[in-house]
Formats: sequence, C-alpha cells, structure tokens
Amino acid sequence: MKSPVKTPLKTRAKTGAAKTTSQPLAVPQDRREAETFMLEIGDRQRHLTRLETGMDDAIAKIKAAHAALALPITTDIALMTDGLRIWAEANRAALTDNHKVKSAQLATGKILWRTRPASVRLSGKIDIILARLKAMGLNQFVRTSETIYKEAMLAEKTVAITVPGVSIGSEGEDFEAVPDEAETA
Repeated sequence: MKSPVKTPLKTRAKTGAAKTTSQPLAVPQDRREAETFMLEIGDRQRHLTRLETGMDDAIAKIKAAHAALALPITTDIALMTDGLRIWAEANRAALTDNHKVKSAQLATGKILWRTRPASVRLSGKIDIILARLKAMGLNQFVRTSETIYKEAMLAEKTVAITVPGVSIGSEGEDFEAVPDEAETA
C-alpha cells in the first residue's frame, strides 16, 4: 500500500488539502486501506499537536526569560522619560520659541508634544443616550444603517431570486476526514 500524502493538517482534513503538494496522491483501493489512511491521518494529527505544543512551551519559556531581563530596562526608560517630561514642561517656553512650535531638537534627540484628537465618551446605556438624542431632535448624531437581510432571502428563495441582481448559490458539500480521538501522550 502507498503511504498517504504528508500534508499539514488541522483538526479535520478537508478536500483540497493535498492539492498544493508535489508528492503523488495515494488513493485507498478498498475499505481496509481507507481505514488505515484514517488511522494514519489521526496519528499524524496527534503528532503535529505534540510538536506544536512543544513549540508553544519553548516560546513561552523564552518570552518569560526575556521579559524578566527587559523589566528593569523598561522601568528605567519609563522613569527617565517621566523625568525628561517634567524638565521639558518646566522649560517648554524656551524649548518651543514661546509655544510657536510643538517640538524641540536636542543634541541627542527630539522632544515632541502631540495633540491627541478629540474623542467622544459615552457614560450610561447606549439605548438611553439614543432615546435622549432623538427626543432632543439631535438626529444628526444618530447613525442608521440599512443592510440586505440575507437570512430572510434564504428562507424565501423563490421570492428572492425574482429580484434582479440576486441569486442563491448552491449549498455545496465538503468532505472531511475526522479520525477517532485518542489520548495524546
């Protein structure tokens, strides 16, 4: 028997997974071979899961080790930046030519003051705020949106297809190979 195609598989192997490989496609010739394929697919999926779990564990350890090394550095940067901000605020007029510009060039870098854009904050329940806006006649602050209700069209296909520009696509069919789950060690 030929060995099945080795392709990266997720939890379920769907039709088309082997189309991008340059290996020959093995096709089972009877039920026994199909069951062997399913067994091998399951074995490979579990092996792949173990590999990915090991990789994730290694990445987590590396991140933790580097985060511990980076913490004192990021703390120093934050403290130094706060100190620089306090000094720059105290000397802002001199640094910005009496507030004519929003930046100052130092020999080793640039200090910038950036204006954040205005933002709207809503406190309370949105439906109550919407009702208040409507009651006050402030409809320019209320957005309405019309969309096509595709679920209703699917429920009434014969009526929906009478509308020019509307068609109902085939429901289609997907093939999935779902091996029985086994304990992973």
